[in-house]
Amino acid sequence: MYRPESLKYTEPMRRVFFFNLMLLGLVCSFSLGAASKLDDASEYKFEDSLLDEELVYPDWFADSFGDLPEALASAIKAGKKGLMVYFGQKRCSYCERFLKHNLEAPDIKNYLQDNFDVVPVDIWGIEDIVTMDGDELTEREYSVFEGTNFTPSLIFYNEKGEQVLRLRGFYPPYKFRAALKYVVEGFYKTESLRQYMARADPGMIFDPDGLNEQDFFVRPPYNLDRRRFKAEIPLVVFFEQGKCHACDVLHTGPMADERLRAEVQKLEAVQLDMWSDEPVVTPQGKRTTARGWANDLGLFYAPAMLFFDESGNEVMRVDAVTQFYRLLGVFDYINNRGYRTEKNYQVWRLSRRDVVRK
Repeated sequence: MYRPESLKYTEPMRRVFFFNLMLLGLVCSFSLGAASKLDDASEYKFEDSLLDEELVYPDWFADSFGDLPEALASAIKAGKKGLMVYFGQKRCSYCERFLKHNLEAPDIKNYLQDNFDVVPVDIWGIEDIVTMDGDELTEREYSVFEGTNFTPSLIFYNEKGEQVLRLRGFYPPYKFRAALKYVVEGFYKTESLRQYMARADPGMIFDPDGLNEQDFFVRPPYNLDRRRFKAEIPLVVFFEQGKCHACDVLHTGPMADERLRAEVQKLEAVQLDMWSDEPVVTPQGKRTTARGWANDLGLFYAPAMLFFDESGNEVMRVDAVTQFYRLLGVFDYINNRGYRTEKNYQVWRLSRRDVVRK
C-alpha cells in the first residue's frame, strides 16, 4: 500500500487510532449483544401461570410506603430525575420476568437507580397511598384508579410530579432500556415513545411478506366503522410488523392453541402492519392508514392487540409480551362482555378464577 514518506505516525496518533479501534469493537459487541437479545425466544416465551411462591421486591426499592409526593421530594433531593411507581402482584409470572430479567441486568439496575427511586405498589394491597394529587387511597384503589389492567405496570413521574410515561406489562430488556433513556434524557418533551423507538430502529418498515397469516383474519378493504352502524360482535385488531420475532412467537405459540383460536374466532379479527400505508377506516369512522392509526394510538410495540366494543369504543389493549393464559383471560373478558359491567380487567377476572388461570 502506498504511503507518502511525509506521513508520520506519532505516539499520540497511535493512541487515538487504538482507542478508536477499541471503541469500534465495543460498539460492535454491544450491537451483536442487542441483536442476540432481539432474537432470543426466551424473552418472549415462558410459562405464565401463577407462581407457586410469592415474589420479593429488590432490597433497593424504596420503603417509604404511602406518600408519593414525599417519595418524589426525597428522590429529587438525592439528585435523581424523578420517581418510578411499580404496580405488581405477588404471584405474577410477568412481574417475576421483569424483576429478574430486566432489573437484575447490571446496566439497567444501575441506570434506573441512578435516575429514579422506585416505589412498589401491590395492586391488591390495603396499605394507604397518598397520590401525587394528594388523594388518600388504598393500594388497590390507586391501582384501579390508574387503570393497571396488566402487571407489571409502571408510571414514571418527573421532578414536577408529572406523569411522563406509562408502561403496561412486561417488555424485553432492550425495550425497557430504550424507555428508560427516553425518560431520563427528556425525549418525552418533544416526541412520543413511538416516534423515539422508530427513530432509534430505522428497520421498522413495511414488509408485505413478513406477517403471519391466519384464516380468522378478515381481508381488505378495512372498513371498521362502528359509529354509523353498530356491529353485533366485538372487534380485535392485531397491529404487527414484518420481520418481527415476537409476532412469530405469538402465532406459533399461543395462537396455535385451539382453545385460544376458538376464542378469537368469536370476534371480528383484523391484522394490520403498523408501518404500512394500507387504507383503513377506524372503528370511530376516521379515514386513515394503518401507520397513521398506529401513530394516533401511540403504539410502539408489536404485536399489539386492541379490542373494540360493538359501538367502536376501545375497551382493552394488549401491547406487551403476552403468553397463553393472559391472552385466554383477555379474550374471555371480551367475549363475555365483561367490559360492560367492570372496566378493570383485574377486578373482573377475580370472579373467573375457576375459568381462567391467569
